[in-house]
Amino acid sequence: MKKGVVVLMAVGLFVAVAAVAVGLPQASVCEGSACQEENSTQMSMVLQVIVYYFHGNYRCASCTQIERFTKEAVESGFADQIKSGLVSFKVLNVEKPDNGHFVQDYQLYTKSVVLSLVKSGKEVRFKNLDKVWEYLRDRKRFDDYIRNGVTEYLEAAQ
Repeated sequence: MKKGVVVLMAVGLFVAVAAVAVGLPQASVCEGSACQEENSTQMSMVLQVIVYYFHGNYRCASCTQIERFTKEAVESGFADQIKSGLVSFKVLNVEKPDNGHFVQDYQLYTKSVVLSLVKSGKEVRFKNLDKVWEYLRDRKRFDDYIRNGVTEYLEAAQ
């Protein structure tokens, strides 16, 4: 009987040491802001808001301005969320073969800003922010429109 217990203990010790050696996930202890950062990082792996700017090969001054304004609104309004991976900004040319499917996926008819809510690697919701053209000459309204859209998606994800 004692021999069996010793063998089981030895096997258990071996498994524990092997788990540490190969880097299996371990329980972690954190406090305060460390927990919040860890939970935020874990959450961002499951959840993400992607802000896309889609364009074609030809880019007029207004098109490049929409891209710049969108990037600046996202980066200045969501710096912490970008850092954690919760929010990202991507610029894609839909005339490149690998990106052509986005035209159909999002029913794009012009250069566009699209918000995409991704949970566990799957898009669950998207929205074409088609008023970027309307607000292009009013920077405050443009920034508010972009930031409000991203905030809405972040809140919907909670």
